[in-house]
Amino acid sequence: MSARDKIWAKMKWHIIKRRLKYTDAQMNIFKTNPRNDDVLSKAPELMMKTIIVQVVDSHGCNSQHKLGDSFHFDGAGNLLTKLSPKKICIYALNAITPQIFAANELLFAGIDPNEMRFKRAACFDVGLEYDGWGRIVMEMRVESRNNA
Repeated sequence: MSARDKIWAKMKWHIIKRRLKYTDAQMNIFKTNPRNDDVLSKAPELMMKTIIVQVVDSHGCNSQHKLGDSFHFDGAGNLLTKLSPKKICIYALNAITPQIFAANELLFAGIDPNEMRFKRAACFDVGLEYDGWGRIVMEMRVESRNNA
């Protein structure tokens, strides 16, 4: 166990209590669930990851998302607004949510999320050919924070 991990193990309950604004009673409930300890033990590694969702196909997108645009999220799935376009279609975010959730679950399980079989998603607009307006397809990948 690294020094960082030892410090985290010692401080994690205090930090999470303060972050979530739990009372002592709520914190005791939180601590009784072994899943919470497991998830928190993975937090230092998770925070060293960046989830990147890149547009791999786009045509007729009303939000103007184009090939190569990318949306960045931290390892916990929070949108990193400074690294993402100023405007992001809510339907694009909704479409990629299952992949981001799956990436988190794989990271918690110690599995490389880049090995996920179904890493692509599309907005629900069916495109002009099928009486819609446009469509984007996005692909997710996870990188180390210092590479992203």
